[in-house]
Parts: sequence; structure tokens; C-alpha cells
Amino acid sequence: MLRLYNTLTQTIEPFEPIQKQQVSMYVCGPTVYGDIHLGNARPVIFFDVLRRYFEHLGYQVLHVSNITDVDDKIIEKAKATNRSELELADTYTKAFIEATHLLGSHLPTDMPKATAYVEAMIDYIAALIKKGYAYETASGVYFRVGKIKTYGTLSGQNLDALNEGVRINLDEDKEDPKDFSVWKKTTDGLHYDSPWGKGRPGWHTECAVMNRSIFKTMIDIHGGGTDLKFPHHENEMAQCLACDDHTLAKVWMHVGRLDIDQVKMSKSLGNIIYVKDLLEKVDPLAFRLLMITHHYRQPIHYHNELMVQFIKEYDKIKRAIQKAMLAIEMAGVSDDGVDQKRMHQFEKHMNDDINTPNVMTLVQELVKALNKAEDARQSAGLVNTITRILDILGLMPDIHVTADVIKRMRDWEQARTNKDYDAADRLRQHLISEGWL
Repeated sequence: MLRLYNTLTQTIEPFEPIQKQQVSMYVCGPTVYGDIHLGNARPVIFFDVLRRYFEHLGYQVLHVSNITDVDDKIIEKAKATNRSELELADTYTKAFIEATHLLGSHLPTDMPKATAYVEAMIDYIAALIKKGYAYETASGVYFRVGKIKTYGTLSGQNLDALNEGVRINLDEDKEDPKDFSVWKKTTDGLHYDSPWGKGRPGWHTECAVMNRSIFKTMIDIHGGGTDLKFPHHENEMAQCLACDDHTLAKVWMHVGRLDIDQVKMSKSLGNIIYVKDLLEKVDPLAFRLLMITHHYRQPIHYHNELMVQFIKEYDKIKRAIQKAMLAIEMAGVSDDGVDQKRMHQFEKHMNDDINTPNVMTLVQELVKALNKAEDARQSAGLVNTITRILDILGLMPDIHVTADVIKRMRDWEQARTNKDYDAADRLRQHLISEGWL
């Protein structure tokens, strides 16, 4: 049975969907004011793997990931580049979609834009005010954190410690320094009419409302990077408790941070690596392999030497499959069977809180067995098994054994038989360069 770590309960627990054989999953998506970096890519890859595995188990998955296209950062970048906010957001939404494809991930089932739900957000805020969970001031509308007695449970925050750490001089018209904005009064940049004056919704409210509008009720899984636990996810859950009396999701999942040379990526430090820049030089699936070989809850300390290691590792996997597929085609073997024992091992690892490091150890064992296979029929079963696993992980290389490749292989074998060493060497080098030998 599949077991997942639930941040809310801080335990690994059996996954039991709200509706039989259906999974509802919301993953916080990008704020589209720039290209995504390697840290942003990690949740994109992990939740794609999680979705694929659910589908492998026979679940129907509704995977939603939002696009935050109204935000102060978007407005600032639009001003700096002399573009409209919507034009800027559209540019980087397309860039995000392109990066998602490059990373080998499927697009979510639905990618709602915050700007399409502003009216629903206004209604939601009005309901919070009516229930006494939100209040209006001169600067905007704020959520009363103190009314949620369990506030801090998701992120493990201590309310007393929060009181000590809050800067009192910010938003001095709030009742409590911990209260967060659900509506900002402003006419700067993209803004909307509301009962509280012109302005725009708060980020935490955007995600809460899109969740509610699309799913209508509690969902199975809410996910994102570990940096979103507080304040974003804590504040989403607080609003949902206030409005709908539930924790928004049964299971909260968070992906560990990716650091560069053991230092947090930061624009101020100038150590950000953008996905588009890395993937101009590196096989995207080698980078995906690096991500998947680390357990999703553990941090990754990224550095160039580590990337080189996984480039080599992925090349070994790809070449083993490629050589075996050519041998199978040339032998005319047709076999769609898989190694059931090893597939059971795969599922056992995945059912243990998506233990992909153990899965990749299994893949390495399969590759070694493939390299030692005694005949094409044995190779076929191993290739089918590896292919099934790598498809679920989104790591299967795009390999096509064409008629031209088979001809070159036969020509090489014939040249060797004929002792035409010049032709044999030339054909051999060609086959090696393409990874077939």
C-alpha cells in the first residue's frame, strides 16, 4: 500500500483517497515574472513523478498547478522593462511551459491563472469579513490569525516566537502584526474594483480560492517547495479552516530545497542557475536523473561535479538500453513481458514515500544485468522492465532503432567477416558515436 509523508501530521501514513481511484492534487505554481531556476524545477519534476505513479496504480488524477499572474514582483519587473503586466506574465508563462516540457514533465491537468478568479476572490474575502475572520483598514483587508487556534501546526511555528520576530512598524493599522493581507488597497499597476476600494488580492488568498473554485471541497494532496510551508501554505490552510472548516488537503507534501555549492540560491549572491541555461549544455533527462536520485524531502547540494557525475550515469543507462534494443531488433525477438519480481521491488520502493533513491539502485542493477544478458530474449525482458520503470519516472530516453541503423550494423558485421578492416573501422566508429556499440 502506498504510504506518504504528511507534513501536517509529520508522519508517513497510508494514502487513502477521498474518492475511490481518484486523486485530487494542487501544486503551487510559478509567479511569472522571470525564468525558473533549478530550485523551482524540483517540485515540477517530483509532482510529475508522483502523478505518473498514481496513474500507474490505476488512479485518475486531477493535477492542478496555478499561474500567479498578478503580483507586486510582476508589476515591478513590468515597470523596469517597460511592458504591461499581462504581457510580461504571458511571456514567462510560456517560458515556464517550455521549461516543463524540457524537464520531461507533463503539464498539469489544469493551469488556472489568478487573474481569472479575482471576482471569486472578492466574494471569498467578503465571506471572511462576514464571519469575523477578516477586517478592513486604511491599507487593505487582513486576516485575523489569532482566531485560528491551530495556526502554526503545518509549519511547526510557535505563535509566541512569531510575535517576537514580527516587525511592528510594518502595516501599523493591522490589529495584530501576524495578520496577513487578503486585499491590498492600491492603484499601482494591475488593480481591480472591490467593496474595499481599488486594489488586488493577496497571494495566499489567490491559491486558496483557486483550490476552492476548481475542487469545491477538501483535496487529497497539496504540494510545493519546502519554503512554501510558511507563511504561504500555513495561511492558505488558515483561510480554508475559517471559510470551509477543513484543512484544505488531507495530505500536505513538501519538496526539499536545492542549494548551489551548499549556499541558498539568491539573486543578491548571483548564484542562480536558470533551467533554460543549464539545459542548453546538459541533457535534460540527466538533470532529471539527478533530481530523482535524491529523496524528494531531502535537500540537494548542487555543484558542477555532481551534474557531471549524473551526465555520465545517464549516458550509461541510455547506451545499455540502446545497444540492447538494437540487438533485440536484429534478432527479431518479440517479447512484451516484464520481470514481475523486479516490478514488485519497484512498487515496494515507490510505496515507501516515493523512495526514488532505492528505485534508481534497482535501475542500476537492471542495467548491469542487461549488459551481461546472454541472448536477445533475456535482454528483451530486461529492457521491457527498465522501460516500464523509466516511463513512470519520466526518464526513458527517446530511442528509435531505424532501418538505417540496422543496415549499418549488418554492413559492419559483413565487413568484419570479409576482413575489410578499413570499412569495418569506419562503420564501427560511426556506430560508437551514435551509442549503438
